[in-house]
Amino acid sequence: MSWWSGFRELWPLVHLLFPLSIHWIAEEMTVSVLVDVTTSALCPGISTCSKPIYINGVQQTIVGIFKMVVLPVLGQLSDEKGRKPLLLITMSTTIFSYAILVVNQSKEFVYAYYVVRTFSYIISQGSIFCISVAYVADVVDEGKRAAVFSWITGLFSVAHVLGNLLARFLPEKYIFSVSIALLIFCPVYMQLFLVETVVPATRKNHKSGCCTRVADVLHGRYKSMRHAAEIVFISPTLRGIALVSFFYELGMSGISSVLLYYLKAVFGFNKNQFSELLMMVGIGSIFSQILLLPLLNPLVGEKVILCSALLASIAYAWLYGFAWAPWVPYLSASFGIIYVLVKPSTYAIISKASSSTNQGKAQTFIAGTQSISDLLSPIAMTPLTTWFLSSNAPFECKGFSIICASICMIISLCLACLLKPYDVPLSNDIENNPETPLLIDN
Repeated sequence: MSWWSGFRELWPLVHLLFPLSIHWIAEEMTVSVLVDVTTSALCPGISTCSKPIYINGVQQTIVGIFKMVVLPVLGQLSDEKGRKPLLLITMSTTIFSYAILVVNQSKEFVYAYYVVRTFSYIISQGSIFCISVAYVADVVDEGKRAAVFSWITGLFSVAHVLGNLLARFLPEKYIFSVSIALLIFCPVYMQLFLVETVVPATRKNHKSGCCTRVADVLHGRYKSMRHAAEIVFISPTLRGIALVSFFYELGMSGISSVLLYYLKAVFGFNKNQFSELLMMVGIGSIFSQILLLPLLNPLVGEKVILCSALLASIAYAWLYGFAWAPWVPYLSASFGIIYVLVKPSTYAIISKASSSTNQGKAQTFIAGTQSISDLLSPIAMTPLTTWFLSSNAPFECKGFSIICASICMIISLCLACLLKPYDVPLSNDIENNPETPLLIDN
């Protein structure tokens, strides 16, 4: 009954989920190709190339620095100004970086791609999903959100499978062009069909100078940021899940940033093997998120699912780190079927511990803490990975950096075991707060 109920709850969200799925397909179809494109441009004729690993590390660090501020601000704006305009802005930024690679894939254009993509990541990475989750919370009753979040992450996995299928069978020269066409379609569709769920609170207009208006805006942002921090820190549940998310992301983002380059250097994987691995995870994730989580959640709750998923992520990291043959990464990828449940269970816990008017603030503030992980993980993972992939490694363990990253996920598992998912603060809202939006009854 819970499974079918979650499915029915998706119908009012079709104009959100359809363009989101197309957006995810367009982004995913470029992932496996980018490794070959960047490596070929920066290190022609060399499979073991440290330059793109370092550039990705620098990019992730810069993105992490700015996302700590940008993500919570975008969440606050979505609570105040509406979900739709923020989704349109964040989804549109992805188009420009891929357009550069359509024009040319030489070294100079690849460097330009990295610069533009860094700005795009700052605005869009994480914020699209968090604002979408807040949109869902506006529409769906609290008791049904866990199933709906699981369905949405399941659709995310479906999109990843379709994106990797396109990457597997489309000629490489067409991939970026097709991706751009799909990315342009998404904001256009949303503009035409997506219904806003937030009515901004009316504010009195005061005539004032430019400097005064700027000062008022900055002061308002500061107050809103402080309010978001209070929401998280007052609640033991939100405070605990923020720590869980921080350490999990610290380990997983470090692994993700170097994994494909590690597999290319150690086992000579190319676009086809990368697509196969990603499709394998995606197909299994569809089953676990669309069928398994909605069925298990009423029986065991979000906390048990979260801890099980974290345990699977540790096994995933260890198998990759100790991989001794080309088939081992495929075995490791199979654990992705379970660890993908970390995200929907986390969203459900945050949503339950947050009031209806603070969904955007809570989701993006905790996502902002994850961006600190994105800042810190490359600092250790990038030099450690290149060191152990080189001939100067102190001992033979090419995946040693991945093993180190798994320690963070062990800490996350320990913290998750201490969570009290239903320990909700007495009040997350500030009465008569002028920044509090008015939600449309659905």
